[in-house]
Amino acid sequence: MFAIEVRDHIMVAHSLPRPVFGPAQGLHGATFTVDAAFFTDNLDENGLAVDIGLATDVLKEVLAPLNYQNLDTLDIFAGKVTTTEFLAKHIFDRIAEAIDNGRLGGGGQRVRKLRIILNESHTARGWYEAEL
Repeated sequence: MFAIEVRDHIMVAHSLPRPVFGPAQGLHGATFTVDAAFFTDNLDENGLAVDIGLATDVLKEVLAPLNYQNLDTLDIFAGKVTTTEFLAKHIFDRIAEAIDNGRLGGGGQRVRKLRIILNESHTARGWYEAEL
């Protein structure tokens, strides 16, 4: 299987209001490095899995509404606990929608699997991946 992976980042504030999260229950900041990997079974006539420029644009567009936001105040996350894993799935779903809407051009039709990794630090990360 072939893959193209692109990277961006977001800076957010949020709280994780459950005892299991200890000091992270309070409002705190997080900077996530976000990796999005697009997997295909084959390459196009130009030798591409997907257009890396389009993949970069899609990731940037999906992250823009989250960047510099307090996630606790966003209606889309009302009643949710915005863990790293939860955010990875949210980003996955938005990118999958963009692929369905043709934002990766013809190459999007070949994407079979998508992986979204949120790196919390140099020692911890979480992700969501699934077949499309």
